[in-house]
Amino acid sequence: MNTVISRFIIHSLLPQNAPSFTRLHVHFISSPPRRRFGTVAVSHSPDVSDERMVVVGGGAAGIYGAIRAKTLAPNLNVIVIEKAKPLAKVKISGGGRCNVTNGHCPDNKILAEKYPRGSKEFRGSFFNVHGPGDTMSWFSDHGVKLKIEEDGRVFPVTDNSSTIVDCLLNEARQRGVTLQTGKSVTSASISQSGKFTLKIEKRTIDYVDFVEADYLLIASGSSQQGYNLANQLGHSVIKPVPSLFTFKIDDIQLTELSGITFPKVKASLKLESLKKNIPQLTQVGPMLVTHWGLSGPVILRLSAWGARDLFDSNYKGTLLVDFSPDLSNEDIKALLSQHKKQFPKQKVGGSYPQEFGIMKRFWKYLLNREGIDEDILWASISNNSLMSIATLLKQCSFIVKGKGQFKDEFVTAGGVPLSEISLKTMESRIQSRLFFAGEVLNADGITGGFNFQNAWSGGYIAGTTIGQLATSATSAPTLKQQAA
Repeated sequence: MNTVISRFIIHSLLPQNAPSFTRLHVHFISSPPRRRFGTVAVSHSPDVSDERMVVVGGGAAGIYGAIRAKTLAPNLNVIVIEKAKPLAKVKISGGGRCNVTNGHCPDNKILAEKYPRGSKEFRGSFFNVHGPGDTMSWFSDHGVKLKIEEDGRVFPVTDNSSTIVDCLLNEARQRGVTLQTGKSVTSASISQSGKFTLKIEKRTIDYVDFVEADYLLIASGSSQQGYNLANQLGHSVIKPVPSLFTFKIDDIQLTELSGITFPKVKASLKLESLKKNIPQLTQVGPMLVTHWGLSGPVILRLSAWGARDLFDSNYKGTLLVDFSPDLSNEDIKALLSQHKKQFPKQKVGGSYPQEFGIMKRFWKYLLNREGIDEDILWASISNNSLMSIATLLKQCSFIVKGKGQFKDEFVTAGGVPLSEISLKTMESRIQSRLFFAGEVLNADGITGGFNFQNAWSGGYIAGTTIGQLATSATSAPTLKQQAA
């Protein structure tokens, strides 16, 4: 009989018709007034393995890994411990739609380039084992219809993240994964038997729980919980800093234009503390003006690639934006001169070359920045003024004074170094039977479904490895069988 020291199990995802615990014997023992302990002896039915897998974190990587392990090793006792609500990040991602993955990266080498931390390491077998196509197939096979939008982002056709959450939780329930919520794993050590001894606490009440595990998967995202456990088990942790955020811009007149979008700009981030040239700190794509500054895919990509340098610079720098990247400076000057000749009696603030692809409110903003009266006629505007407008369109500078939030994704750069794990198995190179997956690792992607794909891939590989190890352990003959 396997004994687990526990006051109670919050709830289980075991199906009604699955092999179940035959009996729970609860024996409370004496303890100091402020902390209570309890013992639960769990008797398993004959076909349930004595081996236990504990997953720290009930997010995308943790739940996906638990399902995979339980699929390969049905008799493995799999427990997911989550301090809050399971799959909470999945629920709110993509504006509540859940950007599952990205469908525009069939080449895994190109896919790897979407990860500012992990671009070199992910070029190997990582996505070959379980890439975006595999993720989409998995959800499709489990009844979730998906769609690929124009920019490559993949969503459920329901446009509701609950579709993904329900799918994962239902599959976990059917497989027999046990989920415990409202608990944190506060310490981990190796027992004399070579197993993991985990201390579990519930802070809303006086509660302590000690559990032994044969396999430990840390998939706790950017929570300090996971970093502490990694340190306790011999791993180093690269200090986490924010990634995927918007820029606060020191320009009141710009922020008054909140809501204006630019389909295509070329933006370059300049930081005083950064002496070397980083090609990825120049990005091309859509941009959006917000109440506090600038956002959109271009800004988010810059924030991801510059995450650590921006942190070191206290999120201060200069952003240079080309609002007409498909036109040269000479093209813009020619269009302005042509417009002056064609519409000499129109006011400068009322008309401008439509080839620029900008809104009138922003055109007036440019005129105001150059000190040009918008009520003068085109016939009266000087050639020097035309040149200054052309220069501003091609290289408009903004002072970055801080970072804002990007509510669709909460991502960090930092965590357990990828060099300390094997990406082929997700197993620690320092401690056997210890695994990591997801954001707890020093790997993060740009916006567009890439961070979830990291979670799916890592969770799947870890779950596969653990499931195979557990199956091998179960099929090995016992000492009694050998003696017989």
